Amino acid sequence: MSHKVQPLSSLDDLRAVLRALPGPDDTARAAVIAREPTLTKPPRSLGRLEDLALWLAGWQGRHPPTMKTPRAHVFAGNHGVALWGVSAYPPEVTVQMVKNFQNGGAAINQLCIASGVALEVTPIELERPTRPFHQDAAMDEDEVIAAFNAGFTEPLDGVDCLCPGEMGIANTTSAAALSMALYGGPAETWTGPGTGVAGHALDTKIRVVAEGVALHAGAATDSLDLLRRLGGRELAAMAGSVVAARLARVPVVLDGFICCAAAACLKAFAPDALDHCVLGHVSREPGHQALVAKLGFEPLVRMDMALGEASGSTLAVPILRAACQCHAGMATFAEAGVTDRV
Repeated sequence: MSHKVQPLSSLDDLRAVLRALPGPDDTARAAVIAREPTLTKPPRSLGRLEDLALWLAGWQGRHPPTMKTPRAHVFAGNHGVALWGVSAYPPEVTVQMVKNFQNGGAAINQLCIASGVALEVTPIELERPTRPFHQDAAMDEDEVIAAFNAGFTEPLDGVDCLCPGEMGIANTTSAAALSMALYGGPAETWTGPGTGVAGHALDTKIRVVAEGVALHAGAATDSLDLLRRLGGRELAAMAGSVVAARLARVPVVLDGFICCAAAACLKAFAPDALDHCVLGHVSREPGHQALVAKLGFEPLVRMDMALGEASGSTLAVPILRAACQCHAGMATFAEAGVTDRV
């Protein structure tokens, strides 16, 4: 069935959507629960693979669940704070890496090939960085809604799962500021090396994060307003894609620190907003590890990665494919002529 959403016009529109999110399909879940005990294996012997089959069926709204057409979508945006020495790379790298994605030369291209995942790349106004959030709000409401709509209006017909990702020099600085504003604690807890900053550059990054949170945390009306003030266009777009997936019955695999910071803004407003999500991986970025603990996710893989680009979520897709294959493909005790437990 075709699913098409209209672009949102305001943050109030988004708030209304988040207050009325659909839940999982109980009929599909019941079918998984009925079939699982009949399969030729001891109960719970496949552990989380069984949980994933149930989760996928409920959020895809069908039984059996499938994993034939997963998609990674990388959104790119530029940040005004990049000019303040918070990253090891200059701002022009965002544009250069988008071209690399489009030419098939980046890590995410290889991981998509290896994992059987389609890839889309959407640059968002790269010629117009956000404002430096330690001096002003990163975006006004029209800007954040336009960026949100870049993900929210994505056609998802036929997609089995979505892996949102990002590219944006200095976006770990935004992720750290958002996490600190949402959950408290010192800037040092949330601010890590990102692309490899250390020494004076890391001190600068910590200071920018602390100044940004001090400027905006008390003034923000809610977590969605924090996304406007401290986030970036690619973070807003990822948040939009997470909500779009919920409405289209597409499960989501979250990626690293930046992706989870964007998603955390949704969960802080609507506690069930990420129920259709699993966490692909936990990165070595200290802020991501702290944020994962706050969000309550258990990652599917731990590979000591810290890249972004939907790399960790894409790497986890074969686990979801295995969950679908085992649930749908295994014989039942009756079909195989195997004696069940007594």
